[in-house]
Amino acid sequence: MNVLVINCGSSSLKYQLIDSESEKVLAKGLCERIGIEKSAITHTPDGGEKVTTESPMPTHTEAVKLVIEKLTDPEVGVIKSLSEIGAVGHRVVHGGEKFSGSVVITDEVIKAIEECNDLAPLHNPANIIGIHACQEAMPGVPMVGVFDTAFHQTMPKKAYYYGLPLEYYEKYKIRRYGFHGTSHDFVSARAAEILGKKREDLKIIVCHLGNGASISAVMNGKSIDTSMGLTPLEGLIMGTRSGDMDPAIISFIADKEGLTADEVNTILNKKSGVYGLSGGISSDFRDLTAAEDDGNEAAKDTLDTYSYRVAKYIGAYTAAMNGVDVIVYTAGVGENTARVRASVAEYLGYLGTSVDPEKNKLRGEEVILSKDTDKVVTMIVPTNEELAIARETVKLV
Repeated sequence: MNVLVINCGSSSLKYQLIDSESEKVLAKGLCERIGIEKSAITHTPDGGEKVTTESPMPTHTEAVKLVIEKLTDPEVGVIKSLSEIGAVGHRVVHGGEKFSGSVVITDEVIKAIEECNDLAPLHNPANIIGIHACQEAMPGVPMVGVFDTAFHQTMPKKAYYYGLPLEYYEKYKIRRYGFHGTSHDFVSARAAEILGKKREDLKIIVCHLGNGASISAVMNGKSIDTSMGLTPLEGLIMGTRSGDMDPAIISFIADKEGLTADEVNTILNKKSGVYGLSGGISSDFRDLTAAEDDGNEAAKDTLDTYSYRVAKYIGAYTAAMNGVDVIVYTAGVGENTARVRASVAEYLGYLGTSVDPEKNKLRGEEVILSKDTDKVVTMIVPTNEELAIARETVKLV
């Protein structure tokens, strides 16, 4: 069965068409600037050249129609007709406490997702728009919602409670939810598979380090803690997000700069992280490491601070699980930035793990970085959230 995986943003739509039997990506692409002038679709068929076409996309419905046109196009398409798409898997960012797993999408499910909009106002509405657009373009095709938060719903109260009046949890469900759950689930399972062990017998720390970054403690196959919180702002320093900080900083900056809380929140989400800390050099770690190599002190300090924060979370989650068997790096930075992995390793000698300098030069491939004699395995496992969504979709339909 061919599964179309859809990941909708407010003005974008990413897609992959995956053959669920071979798990081969038949085609992938991106619709950009939806609802904006000069909107375009970039389509890449397996084994073919990337093709970018400018086309009006007033709404996501037009974007979905363009995706179908590209997939069935006689020249760049990979299927003959819409009937060859057996199901659609949708990434949904926030499922709150309502969803602890993936679900077949119904009207009731859409309503429940909408009730979580306050928890992810930038993401959930866009996800719902994508669902409606696919339903309109592909009536009768089964659709599945796969939630970023679902994997972390196994966290105990002691991990997800904040030190706030309990009434705020009871009234508004303010708690830690965590994100990147699809990735943490996929990577922890794949790490166990590579090692020839059962995930249920392992204590695994997954470091999903990308522009958005989070760390999870996966104990006996279940997430027991994770670094992101009510929103993806909490936790590690990220590309443009501040991560953990004293909450009083919000009112302090607002008073000093004459800003509203929403304006400060925008700064924390879009102008902070390694981008802000480096003085605006970049949110891209390739640029930061290049600047450090050129002797830029701000870039060096930023990378040191980032790595220190990662090492602190690894230490915390080792304590939470009373030990660790495997530390896994994944996502753009985790898979490709040797400098960060090497810096973090300098803090972890007490765990009985190491990073081989030669193996650490490898990028974006499955590799065990530690020695055979090390007590804790450190490794790289590339994430594949689209494949994980496709697998969940097939499982349900």
